[in-house]
Amino acid sequence: MNRSIVLLAILSITSPAAAQATAAGEATSVVVPPAEQQLAAAVLPLPKELRAGATVMGYSPSGAFTTLRHGTGEMVCLASDPKAQRFHVACYHRLMEPFMARGRELRAQGVKGDQVDSVRFREVREKKLAIPTSATTLYSLTGARDSYDPATGTAATARHLFVVYIPFATAASTGLSAVPVEGAPWVMFPGTPKAHIMFVPRM
Repeated sequence: MNRSIVLLAILSITSPAAAQATAAGEATSVVVPPAEQQLAAAVLPLPKELRAGATVMGYSPSGAFTTLRHGTGEMVCLASDPKAQRFHVACYHRLMEPFMARGRELRAQGVKGDQVDSVRFREVREKKLAIPTSATTLYSLTGARDSYDPATGTAATARHLFVVYIPFATAASTGLSAVPVEGAPWVMFPGTPKAHIMFVPRM
């Protein structure tokens, strides 16, 4: 008998979900952290006074992207993707959610790289996609896959990033450089709906 068929038969007895994942060609080695752990890690980039009220989106035990907690505040936090090779959590103002959600939707459809922004920028121009009319913030932490320590609730080795989104801002309108500057903020994607000022604290 074919070895893969035998394996599938064994999995179907011990774990129907695992058998279905194998049959669909999905990785069965991905472990989704408990919701409480995802919540604790996702809000870490935020100032402490904003964490309790944040909405948190993460992953169900089956790996589906879902809302883990509906918050009462203005910030939306994304848990780290358990399939990713790095630890990355980010929190942004809820006014950015249509823009962010559209990006996730396009990537899920197979749109890659710069084409994601090309589509979103066009849809903003066509007034099909809403973006904030004032400055909003994004906080993130990025590091190695094991950066987050659930025992201590910290990610000491992860790198902080703070962003201020100002749609259509330019180097001239902000007085900042349009290229990275060591130890100073700069403008990325100037003149676009995704224009933002980057602040990268030194490690």
